[in-house]
Amino acid sequence: MKKLTVLCSILCLVSLVSFSQNQEQQKVIDNMIQGAVVNSQLEILAHQLMDVIGPRLVGTPQMKEAGDWIVETYQGWGISAKTEQWGTWKAWERGVTHIDMLSPRLETLTGMQLAWNPSTGSKGVTAETIVMPKVIDSLQFANWLPNVKGKFVLLSMKQPTGRPDDNWKAFATEASYKKMKDERNDQVSGWYANFRRAGYNSRSIVSVFENAGAAGIIDSYWSKGFGVNRIFNAKTKSIPHVDLELEDYTMLYRLTESGNIPKLKIVAESKDLGIAPAFNTLGEIRGSEKPEEYVILSAHLDTWDGATGATDNGTGTIVMMEAMRLLKKFYPNPKRTILVGHWDSEEQGLNGSSAFVEDHPEIVNNIQALFNQDDGTGRVVNISGAGFLHSYKYLTRWLAAVPNDITQHIKTEFPGSPKSSGSDNVSFLAAGAPAFDLSALGWSYHDYTWHTNRDTYDKIVFDDVRSNAILTAILVYMASEDPDKTPTEKIVLPINPRTGKQEKWPKPRTPNRKGNQN
Repeated sequence: MKKLTVLCSILCLVSLVSFSQNQEQQKVIDNMIQGAVVNSQLEILAHQLMDVIGPRLVGTPQMKEAGDWIVETYQGWGISAKTEQWGTWKAWERGVTHIDMLSPRLETLTGMQLAWNPSTGSKGVTAETIVMPKVIDSLQFANWLPNVKGKFVLLSMKQPTGRPDDNWKAFATEASYKKMKDERNDQVSGWYANFRRAGYNSRSIVSVFENAGAAGIIDSYWSKGFGVNRIFNAKTKSIPHVDLELEDYTMLYRLTESGNIPKLKIVAESKDLGIAPAFNTLGEIRGSEKPEEYVILSAHLDTWDGATGATDNGTGTIVMMEAMRLLKKFYPNPKRTILVGHWDSEEQGLNGSSAFVEDHPEIVNNIQALFNQDDGTGRVVNISGAGFLHSYKYLTRWLAAVPNDITQHIKTEFPGSPKSSGSDNVSFLAAGAPAFDLSALGWSYHDYTWHTNRDTYDKIVFDDVRSNAILTAILVYMASEDPDKTPTEKIVLPINPRTGKQEKWPKPRTPNRKGNQN
């Protein structure tokens, strides 16, 4: 009877301790939710990052300014923060781009210089346009090539329509829509076949035109959305290389084909600033019980510079900043160390995060969990176990603490696959760390904002971003508080039905620490 009484007393004590712990956890979670709703800093952070600082191309002064601003912001919240050099990059700064059609009539065109291309100086370059003809073989191309001397070469295909496919689906007849798609497919295949007959591809031929004396290269990387162009890097050595919006580009192409040859003036006043250090930006809340174990918040800070990088990856950046603010305010003494990484050079090949993994094995080998966000402004709708055998147990336990109005939208996949994402979490997955992608709802991300000239502040859906900040803060809190270290046993990946070979886990990548310097 005595033993039974003692056992009951112990059970009651354990139950009371457990109840007290649960109450304390719920209080922290409720406070973080309240702090995110009542005192959100998301709009302020987004304005500063997108509107004030702007595009954050690796190697630009704006990227450094963004890192310094994040460090200053974190320090103002009482969070230890620093920038950490991982390599060097060619420093380049965009200047004024002005593109005017002087004849057959006067019109200012909409376009911009492509990144890392040389300046024209303030006087600019004036020349007529030319298009590449259909050629039979490389000999015919070589015979035609001298014609480009002193001309702006229209390099991209002339699109047969400027309407997005969903617009065609909504209004065209089925036969008309099919006809358009068939014509476009034929045109695309014919376009690239013409380059191959010439002996080049659409990238390698740029230097051929430049060496032949072309005055400049004009591209148009249409994203198949109204007024939307993708802005990629396509370097030249001494001549301007610009991207025009589809509407202006196809007009120039039609004029050139018809013999009404346009004359253009292009002014592109960029600056080559030499070689500069490249940095990751890090923040830390030191753990009180297990400081050598880490929970990491992850998002890349760099962008392409066609716009201000709002959804790629400004929203991921401000989600992690807001989550860190909430954690510091309502969970200032975490059990494990909470680290945030704002990575550089994701767009150029995951270089910043890969360099961190290579430089900090003592951290990477002791990661409890990493949460990465990098695909637009929408609410998180997918979380995969990333191929970790026991991910179901701990991720579902952590997610149970998240309010239902957030988790009701989230589909989980266990054990999932490490190949479900291509962002900075892959750098950590390749090193065996439990790194998870918080995959968001599209909001036409791939058609309208990803790497385009429309990726701006006004595309942010703050209700969804706020939900993501709450989700991230709670997941980090639960991961930090978990009494158990996350197991890292991996599944054996299946046979790929297309290749007949077994899928492999990502391999650690060697970061390009001296990129884009030629």
